[in-house]
Amino acid sequence: MELSGKTVLLGLTGGIACYKAAEFARAMIREGATVHVAMTESAQQFITPLTLQALTGNAVFTSSWDSRMANNMPHIDLPRKVDVIAVAPCTANFIAKLAHGICDDLLSTLCQARPAQVPLLVAPAMNVEMWEKPATQRNIQQLIEDGVGIMGPASGFQACGDVGKGRMLEPVELVEEVIAALQPKTMAGKRFLITAGPTFEPIDPVRGITNRSSGKMGYAIARAAWRAGAEVTLVSGPTALAAPYGVKRIDVMSAREMLDAVIASLPGQDVFISVAAVADWRVKQVSDQKIKKVAGQSTPTLEFVENPDILATVAKRPDAPYCVGFAAESENLKAYAEAKRKKKGVPLLVGNIGHETFGKDDNTLILFDANGAFELPHDTKQNLAYKLIDQLAARL
Repeated sequence: MELSGKTVLLGLTGGIACYKAAEFARAMIREGATVHVAMTESAQQFITPLTLQALTGNAVFTSSWDSRMANNMPHIDLPRKVDVIAVAPCTANFIAKLAHGICDDLLSTLCQARPAQVPLLVAPAMNVEMWEKPATQRNIQQLIEDGVGIMGPASGFQACGDVGKGRMLEPVELVEEVIAALQPKTMAGKRFLITAGPTFEPIDPVRGITNRSSGKMGYAIARAAWRAGAEVTLVSGPTALAAPYGVKRIDVMSAREMLDAVIASLPGQDVFISVAAVADWRVKQVSDQKIKKVAGQSTPTLEFVENPDILATVAKRPDAPYCVGFAAESENLKAYAEAKRKKKGVPLLVGNIGHETFGKDDNTLILFDANGAFELPHDTKQNLAYKLIDQLAARL
């Protein structure tokens, strides 16, 4: 659970998107967070404090004069007990209050009184016309300059019937933003290009050659890099996985398509991580029609040719970014992985025993570089991805 041990203060202001805040609170709790809620008077017109209390299991605060605090100072005590404050939904009115330091209710006051180390996130939610007004955009820019995280907004259908930007992000997206806000920004300003998943080499229009890669490790690394502040492009073979939030995904099928997408995306990248399980060979002559099984005829013979080596191709370019390879082996991992690192000319290669990890959510990684081998002990693939990003931050 990504938010285990974390405490979140969820602020609600008056908008129809308050109905999403209930699911947002539950989604954070499912990720292990403790959630406290503070609501404005307007928010209580859309959803009751009782609802949020029932969902979070904690008392909801609505007044600056709440006597449940021993010192009668909830605006001071509440923000000192949390790891992050997230205001969702956040109206144009409340954005203006934050931008100009107006403190006229509990939520605005506690946001202003929060300790410097507590991140403040806001999820704008308003009509498209209100969002686009110069005053709102000036206030948003001021919040960005003040270090406030802006979560969204999204575009789409709005409660009033308009279509455009101003919708609050969905709860699952807001959770991703909260998780990212609590991660060290060790890769801020960096650009990552990552490949993931299997490739598929056609034999005929309905058949092909592929492998058991699920893409989970590559997707976890892409997610970890984005949460660490990087701009991430993910070139993915065919998988059943949803694109990680905040990550640009480019879908491909074959090894040659993957190479083309990687080369097109390469300019300006700081790090290239080749996690994809790329087919070493492809069928030399792909049939235009389905190859039929005919009684009495011999089985067809397939002639193979070698696919391009994507990692080696990138690594030998004069403008190559920092390159990281992956090696999935069924035996002799250390010997094969180190040989592969030297052959491809990359500073870092990550090895795992392929048949033991394909499709699973956990793994063990061994990092090979010029200094030898370093093991990242068995863990979930997402936690290993965080550790790999930490290793890269130190090396970069």
